[in-house]
Amino acid sequence: MSIRARKNFAAKVAAAAAAVAITMTGCGSSPQASSDGTVTLRFSWWGSDVRHKMTQKLIDAFEAKNPNIKIEGEYGDWSGYWDKLATQVASQDAPDVIQMDAAYLGEYAGRGALLELKDVNLAKFDQAVADAGKVEGKQYAVTAGVNAQVVLANPSLLAASGVALPDDKTWTWDEYTKTAASITEKSKSGVYGSGAVTGDAAMNLWLRQHGKSLFTPDGKLGFDEGALTDWYEYQAAMRDAKAVPPASVMTEEVTASVDQQGLSTNRFALGWYWSNQLSALSKASGQALEIHRPPSTDGTAAGAEQYYKSSQFWSASSRTKHPAEVQKFIDFLSNSVEAGEIALADRGIPANSEVRAAVTPKLTPEDAATAKFIDEISSELGDAVPVPPAGSSSVVEVLGRYALEVHFNRLSPADAAKKAMDEAKSAL
Repeated sequence: MSIRARKNFAAKVAAAAAAVAITMTGCGSSPQASSDGTVTLRFSWWGSDVRHKMTQKLIDAFEAKNPNIKIEGEYGDWSGYWDKLATQVASQDAPDVIQMDAAYLGEYAGRGALLELKDVNLAKFDQAVADAGKVEGKQYAVTAGVNAQVVLANPSLLAASGVALPDDKTWTWDEYTKTAASITEKSKSGVYGSGAVTGDAAMNLWLRQHGKSLFTPDGKLGFDEGALTDWYEYQAAMRDAKAVPPASVMTEEVTASVDQQGLSTNRFALGWYWSNQLSALSKASGQALEIHRPPSTDGTAAGAEQYYKSSQFWSASSRTKHPAEVQKFIDFLSNSVEAGEIALADRGIPANSEVRAAVTPKLTPEDAATAKFIDEISSELGDAVPVPPAGSSSVVEVLGRYALEVHFNRLSPADAAKKAMDEAKSAL
């Protein structure tokens, strides 16, 4: 998720939530059941044209099994999705079924806009994956697909540099920096060892490996100024070693589409992404990108404190007139092998273990590699990550912005950490 996409979101949701609180006893979302007993549900999602067509196939399959339930699709791209949803919630016109993102789940659930999903079967979900959709102990979302944070490597750039990657089960952050710096040094001009490592997911892994976290389960910051200073000092070390591009290039990356980013255009040998992006990035780069574990502080795979992230969630409006039908649809999307064979890995690797096993032989080589990776790290995972609290999107924007200030060498790590902490606390 880009910094631009997150910016100012909390204020928009707060405005929407105020309207929800005032009108909670008013009329619910439409449409109603028809005279012949047919129920119509509205279903919103974001994504590409490929996803839109695939999701319509999911709708068709569900309707064939449930002729008394009709699904009306509402879809668009990521950039306008959240503004539209905030407006719909504020005007009591939210879709019945909502594709949700972890960054916004706490915002909506915490203000009463989402339905508690008591009747969706999560028995075949890993417990941490099932719990990822809980806010204050209640199930407000169901994981649509599973991701993990990975380091993707461009084999042609590695070969051209002559630099071999360390074992991803044992490499450390310092080794990552040295390796990336060596690639930059031995590559042609304009090629860099690594893309930026400034994102909140990478930072969260760093913090978890140091006994901290980005956020706590009770919605507080899980780190202090000292830990943030250390993180920014690591950014300065990468900058000085030329392991990453100049700050001006990193700034351009923030707003670039995935297919225009440095890993996709064969300018970065290494990049930090979510595992479900492997296929799209490989296609854009024309390379069979390699998937690797992130580094750790202690040189062990378990020490990396990896976790499964929900690529997206299924949620529902608390104002739906048809909670039973809504949950039946979400259950189909989550637990049906038929649905899994239609969706494959578009929204991440299936969270239901039986569905995952059924669809893996049907996946593309890249998605099969992702599924294999997800299974391989299952014994190495740390604790589950709590749902981000209200204001988290603003916090993430602040932390990324000050990381860039360090890369521009406009602030020292200590000064950047002090300023970032002040702003982050205000955001929460």
